[in-house]
Amino acid sequence: MDAPNHGFATRAIHHGYEPSEALGSLSPPLFLTSTFCFETAEEGGRRFAGEAPGFIYSRLGNPTTAILEQRLASLEGGEAAVATASGMGAIASALWTLLRPGDELLTDLTLYGCTFALFRHGLAEFGITVRHVDMTDLEAVAQAMSERTRVVYFETPANPNMRLVDIAAVTALAHGRSAKVVVDNTYATPYLQRPIELGADLVVQSATKYLGGHGDIIAGAVIGRSDLIERIQSSGVKDMTGAVLSPFDAMLLIRGLKTLELRVERHSESAMEIAKRLEAHPAIAAVAYPGLASFPQHELANRQMLMGRFGGVIAFELKGGKDSALPFMNSLRLIRRAVSLGDAETLIQHPASMTHSTYTPEERAAHGISEGLVRLSVGLEHAEDIWADLLAALSVATSAS
Repeated sequence: MDAPNHGFATRAIHHGYEPSEALGSLSPPLFLTSTFCFETAEEGGRRFAGEAPGFIYSRLGNPTTAILEQRLASLEGGEAAVATASGMGAIASALWTLLRPGDELLTDLTLYGCTFALFRHGLAEFGITVRHVDMTDLEAVAQAMSERTRVVYFETPANPNMRLVDIAAVTALAHGRSAKVVVDNTYATPYLQRPIELGADLVVQSATKYLGGHGDIIAGAVIGRSDLIERIQSSGVKDMTGAVLSPFDAMLLIRGLKTLELRVERHSESAMEIAKRLEAHPAIAAVAYPGLASFPQHELANRQMLMGRFGGVIAFELKGGKDSALPFMNSLRLIRRAVSLGDAETLIQHPASMTHSTYTPEERAAHGISEGLVRLSVGLEHAEDIWADLLAALSVATSAS
């Protein structure tokens, strides 16, 4: 069932598992075990030495998790994957493996708040130089690189303002300096964007979001070449972070992947419609969504993102700024105020006071995160019901201002 020419949904449902090898069970078995037994002491020694295949301890690998990892690698176009206990676990495990004191990490202006905190308050405190550059400006990227640059890291689309980075172009510049490229692909998912196929070395995912899709797990993953993933698994995850995904959460992720294509199609279709309507509403000052013709990087979105779809996240600002944004959010009834995305439920949050509060106000201003920005993750509800809730809340916010 692991034919490489199978479609995305077929691989998401079948790849890496054969029911006949598990007593005919349609769903992969859940191996709830911390450790694994050896027939002989010699066999155990050979496994620890890497001379014989087999599982040892679930921090080092688990049969349920292994199926998930094979599926993720197939969907992202990588050779291998390692699942982690969170998206931040994936990022930290990868970067602690790739970087050493004295190295330099080059990253984009806009990052998820906890990623920003890891870079600024984690890596930097251990002798790693972190430099931010506007990665929409390729000349600036080229000038910012040095002989110490070991990793180039960015999100695209970026959280929360939806900025895009040209993956192929930045990767070419980085590889010209022998630097590794790590791309956070959480917003797009492998259904809409595959950075490895555009040259990136590693992809990180907060699998909590679209991959899981139901708001009931915390998980992450790193996908890439086998040699890099082996290093990250054996060093970054096993020894440095211990960010091991539980087999039960791996099972939930396997289940989530089965409907990923269908869900992302619905998220994207509804988000496109909502973005158009928001853009036309008189109370809205600006809308950032890659599918809109008005989006500054719309042409790049068409080249880089697949299926003619642009994901389920929209960033926008009301004309009254933060003073209008908060009353607007508080007036919503169907849409939930919560700080995740990719769930079946439509979620809304205020980045400056929530996910990106790790930035100082001055840092947010410098990194393209305005105080009035609102982030909307469009869910799977009927699009007309989502819009009715937004419309009613916009009326309240407009009358209040």
